[in-house]
Order: sequence, then C-alpha cells, then structure tokens
Amino acid sequence: MTTRIASTADAARLALRCLDLTSLKDDDTPTSIEALADQARTPHGAPAALCVYPAFVPAARRRLQAHGLDAVRVATVVNFPRGEAPPDDVAAQIAAARDAGADEIDTVFPWRALQAGDAQAGAALVAACRRACGALPLKVILETGELQQPKLIRQASEIALREGADFLKTSTGKVAVNATPQAVELMGEAIRADGARAGLKVAGGVSTIADVQRYLALASAVYGADRLGPGTLRFGASSLLKVLLATIDGGPAAPAASGY
Repeated sequence: MTTRIASTADAARLALRCLDLTSLKDDDTPTSIEALADQARTPHGAPAALCVYPAFVPAARRRLQAHGLDAVRVATVVNFPRGEAPPDDVAAQIAAARDAGADEIDTVFPWRALQAGDAQAGAALVAACRRACGALPLKVILETGELQQPKLIRQASEIALREGADFLKTSTGKVAVNATPQAVELMGEAIRADGARAGLKVAGGVSTIADVQRYLALASAVYGADRLGPGTLRFGASSLLKVLLATIDGGPAAPAASGY
C-alpha cells in the first residue's frame, strides 16, 4: 500500500506512527515515565516506541501493558550521552537493558574519537553493540551537530552501517545543535548507498509540522514513499506529540519544545 503524505494531516499521522516518544531528563522518575506512557494512548493511534533511560524500562513496559499497548516498543539508551565508554562496558549496559525488558537500543557513536582521527573506535563500539543486541534493533546516534563536517558525518554513517546498525540517528538531544536537514540528507545518502536496508531516526530540534514534512521528504528520497513507516523512519521527541495530534485534529499547533 502506498503511503500518502500529501496533506499536513497525513504527514502528522505518519509521523505519529514513527514517533519514539522520549523522555531522557535528569529528573525523570517512575511516575513521570508512567505519565509519558499514558500519552502513548491517543485517539489517532500509538507511537512506535517509548524511549527512556534504562532504569525506567520496567515502569514504561508495565504502564504500556496496562493500557493494552503491547505493540509499542520500549527503547533505551546506552553509552549516553557522551559516547565515551569502552565497548565492553557498553555491551554490559546492553545486556542489563535486555534483562530489564528493552526492545530497542540507542547507542552513542564515539564521535570525539572520530574527530581526532580514530575511525577504529567507532567500528569497535558499533560491532560490540551489534553482538550484544542480538536480534534487538540497534540505533546508532552519530551526534551530527557536534561532528559538523559533512565528511565526518558521512564517515560515521558508513562505519555504523558497515558494523550492523539498524538505524542511523542524528542526535542525543543533549547538545546545542541536533537534527538538521543537511545532516539528515548526508545520512540518507549513506543509507541509500548501502542499499537502503537501515532506517533513519531524526532526533532533537523537530518542533513543527513543517519540520516533519521536510524530513519526510528527505526520507522519501531514500526509501520511496511506500516504504515510510516505523521500520525505516523514526522521530525522537516528546513534545512533538501535541503538535501532531493538533494537526490531525485540524487545529493550530504551536511549535514543540526542542530537544527531549
């Protein structure tokens, strides 16, 4: 079936299906994560996943199940946010997250090492994460706003894809510059060159329906409109949900707060 994204409402519906509803705040609590899970039950369907810190995976799972939202996946982050832990430590973090019930893993690429000329650090980290994840989807956060240079964004993308990333993700949401169309286009080019087998996650800085439409167009250029869905595209955000729901309902939508 062809995915139609001609209207803003269509774009919002698709983005809702592709949303990783996210809370990665220093003051998160089980109660606040339960409230996040409550938001996943909307009149227009559920998001693809909740993305929370590892400690809150069980709380997110329980609350989703209480709402009958078993299909909503629980994602968590490792090597987050700085991307500097040794591969063995990150693999141990993934093992603990799996034991806690996580369905998807978002790991931070060692972008500082790449800036310093060490490409092997990224390869070793992603390979270790791939082994530790097993069949769980692995999203690799490139922190494109810090890499900045197109050649480094492309190089990080190629390393992550070569070592088995299931998604390339723009950002942690913890830095000054997060997702940008330029970075997403570069990542998309690398994904397309790799056969478009991996997905794309746009995280941080997506705050309006115009942003959503811009990124949908970039993703469509990689996969074709008929392949757009949670298996190929994710938006990492929390406050964006209100914008999407308001757009679907046909009302005005104030821009969401940026970041997580």
